[in-house]
Amino acid sequence: MMTAQAAAAAILRTQKLGGGAGYVWDAVKTISTPSPSTMVFHLKYASPLDLEASASYSAYIYDTQAAGRGSLTKWLNTPHDAGTGPYTLQTWNKGQEFEVILKAFPGYWGGWSGVHYKKVVYRVVPQDTTAAQLLRSGQVDFVEQISPALWKSFQGQAGIRTMSVPSFQNLLSQLNVRTLSLPVRQAISYGVNYPGIVAALQGAAVTPSGLVPAGLPGHFTNLPNYHYDPAKADQLLHQAGYGPGKKPLNMTLTYTQGDSNEQVVVTLLKSSLAKLNINLSTQSLAWPTQWAKAKSASASSHQSIFLEYWWPDYADPYTWFTNLLQTEKTPYFNLSYYSNPALDKQINQVETLLATNRPAGENLYRTMQVEVLQQAPLDVLYNVNYQYAMRTSFTGFQPNPAYANVVFAYNLRPTGS
Repeated sequence: MMTAQAAAAAILRTQKLGGGAGYVWDAVKTISTPSPSTMVFHLKYASPLDLEASASYSAYIYDTQAAGRGSLTKWLNTPHDAGTGPYTLQTWNKGQEFEVILKAFPGYWGGWSGVHYKKVVYRVVPQDTTAAQLLRSGQVDFVEQISPALWKSFQGQAGIRTMSVPSFQNLLSQLNVRTLSLPVRQAISYGVNYPGIVAALQGAAVTPSGLVPAGLPGHFTNLPNYHYDPAKADQLLHQAGYGPGKKPLNMTLTYTQGDSNEQVVVTLLKSSLAKLNINLSTQSLAWPTQWAKAKSASASSHQSIFLEYWWPDYADPYTWFTNLLQTEKTPYFNLSYYSNPALDKQINQVETLLATNRPAGENLYRTMQVEVLQQAPLDVLYNVNYQYAMRTSFTGFQPNPAYANVVFAYNLRPTGS
């Protein structure tokens, strides 16, 4: 049974482990449990705990005693589950197409009255065309993301409905500050054909403003954003001794294998930068390989541009700054290898300020974004519109940008039920 004491034990264990997004509990000093249904958080410093507790990672509530006297980490990885949700793990076939199968947990506290799906199958299908065929044939019911052209082909098709919704996610390029000077980074940012990318992605992309997507605190529409300006890019490159009529600039870019939208972007980047006498060598890698290469202790293996999606751990812009821009002795997510002590100090202040004085906190986020835009350690290429496609055989799907990669299967109902 989940009690306040059990929930507190889960939170404190996650905090102690400090892995992944465990930082969401950093502000917690102690937790008292005056009753089985009440937790009282005592904080080391002011922090937006309501948002942090809603994080899509590391805010899980689970039974810390599930493994008995054995190692809970090993027990969970064998695999088992120990949560409080409506489904429990039936099978986990790591790295396989039918990777996860969930089955209904009969003792779920929310009950099973009415019609609910009792089994949920997650399939890993890297090829968009295959995923589209599976949806059309009714072998799958929901496709999370697919190429814009295929998504549009579903519109008006009997038995299928489409949905396009804004998200808290963007695609960004991290620019290696160790090998690319400030004028070169700024030139690259001016040399990106943003309108061309948005047009090519046919509704899956929205022009960004700063790092923070709309709907989150700290989003502003009047920031000094980069725009496509080849003449300005040319001027900046010439300052650094590159550009048309000068020596070519040779650069490398890595991106995630199997993502058709990233492939489109990479093709357009290569084309627009070629006009500036920049030779962009691109490499498509499986995410673990791409990430490992960028984190390598050998700087010679690092890329010039690291292309990746980013979204918040909770409905707040903090992770764009603490993960991507705060100084790291050993690279982890800061894969532009950027260090700015003044910005580090602001990052360490901003969440407390946001919790105690929201307008001032948002204004600090604005100041930080202006600094990042000027220094150009990364470039937001576009904000993502999620393009879902699903069978009309069920209802109840409600997209939530804070949990963009989650389908709450318990809330779904077969059509007509």
